[in-house]
Amino acid sequence: MTDQIDQDADTRTERALTAYLRQELSAPATAIMGYAEMLMNDAVRSGRAALIDDLRRILDASRSLYSLILSRLDRAAIPRTDGISDQSEFRRMLRHALRTPLNAIKGYGEMLREDVADAGTEAFAADLDKLLKEATLLLDRIDGLVSYSGAEASAFDEVARSNSLIAAPAMMVESLLKAVCPVPANEGELAAVRPSRILVVDDNASNRDLLSRRLQRHRHTVLQAEDGATALALVEKEALDLILLDLMMPGINGYDVLKLLKRDPRFRDIPVIMISALSELDSIVRCIEAGADDYLAKPFDPTLLRARVGSSLEKKHMRDREREMVKALRIEKERSEQLLLNILPQAIVTRLNRDETLIADHLSDVTILFADLIGFTALSSQLSARDVVRLLNRLFSEFDRLALSFGVEKIKTVGDSYMLAGGVPEPRRDNAHAVADTALAMLETVKRTNYDLPIPLQMRFGMHSGDVVAGIIGTHKFVYDIWGDAVNIASRMESHGVPNRIQISAATRLHIHEHFQLEPHGCVEIKGKGPMETFILLGRR
Repeated sequence: MTDQIDQDADTRTERALTAYLRQELSAPATAIMGYAEMLMNDAVRSGRAALIDDLRRILDASRSLYSLILSRLDRAAIPRTDGISDQSEFRRMLRHALRTPLNAIKGYGEMLREDVADAGTEAFAADLDKLLKEATLLLDRIDGLVSYSGAEASAFDEVARSNSLIAAPAMMVESLLKAVCPVPANEGELAAVRPSRILVVDDNASNRDLLSRRLQRHRHTVLQAEDGATALALVEKEALDLILLDLMMPGINGYDVLKLLKRDPRFRDIPVIMISALSELDSIVRCIEAGADDYLAKPFDPTLLRARVGSSLEKKHMRDREREMVKALRIEKERSEQLLLNILPQAIVTRLNRDETLIADHLSDVTILFADLIGFTALSSQLSARDVVRLLNRLFSEFDRLALSFGVEKIKTVGDSYMLAGGVPEPRRDNAHAVADTALAMLETVKRTNYDLPIPLQMRFGMHSGDVVAGIIGTHKFVYDIWGDAVNIASRMESHGVPNRIQISAATRLHIHEHFQLEPHGCVEIKGKGPMETFILLGRR
């Protein structure tokens, strides 16, 4: 068992080192090929026909070089004796194979550099210099493959002692392999994935069955569809967490199904993994552009399938949790907003949300109403505390509804007194009419409430119109209030009024006398103001 573990570790190290060498050698080879293509295009565009033949030789050699790197730097190409890789022979063969096209690139490149030394070719010469620099870099790395000592050294140590340009794998690969644990051969040892609902769409019954059985092993609920139309019908009626979608199907192909899903707001968040025997780049790119979360080529590796399914499901469930949190936050925000609207006008809440720190307004021509219960102390002595609160809540809640209905603003309640105003916080030309209608409706509410009480309720009402200052006071318990002479006079109109009558000032009469029935009520002595003419509001004309 220990020998097997050691062998697996050696194989894994060999794979990592081979991949690293392929990366280190293919990078300059890719750069050489890129510069050669640009130089060829520049020569054709500028009409430098004399350079084209040599540039074509360089371009062909660079493509050959790149192809050799990809094919030779593969574990299958490493010679073995009794299952043990012959690293020394492998490096010598690789060096020999790569030097042939590289020598051609350097040879023709250096001759071209001499040919373009004249003025007017600075940009062309600069790109050619970059090509030659990459060729020299690659040659150094290739030569470094066999410049090591110690015939008995391991493959890992040999690379570590090679040319400094490729000596990095020793520490880097060791660190990487320690960080990335090997994938267990037994699927049961892989990390568990939350059971989910997955739709498998494939026109091949065997493929559907194989995929479904593998997914069901991990406790997923799997639905199947043999074509695109059936898949779209299932998506309409089933709650799904993931779709595995075959690309090539009769009827509606997988690409069109994907586009239809991502176009529909109801389904665009369902992750989709495309599965196809087509591994060409166009198919992959177009599917990813259309919204696919991943792409898996047939025949699929079971471990890779599970990893990609798990990753897609984890992202889906994370997005679901995020949406739930956003929804909860929105509900909480709406609840907080509603609580704020219960104590502040909508316009004031809007201004607070715009971060206004001090709200203070001077408002002209506002109408204020005060209403106060008379003899409520005597009535409350005959009722329980619960009944007293229930009565006030019933009465004042109806007043709140009336204020909202007539478009006036409740300011506050103090004990058994109720205060509202029209024309605040936003001006309103008919504010006096609205407050008058509200007062008449409030009086009717008091009369209806008396039917159920042992002692009839009586209420005084007072109204006055004038200028006020309005604003927010408090930091923890906000209060929207109004101040000024107009408020004091409205309060005096109520306190000097008559039970179950609505007393108004001459200033308010000027606003409403054409539309309401009024009755003169003499003069009232107002502290600081002297005698003021008053009227009784009887109703609409």
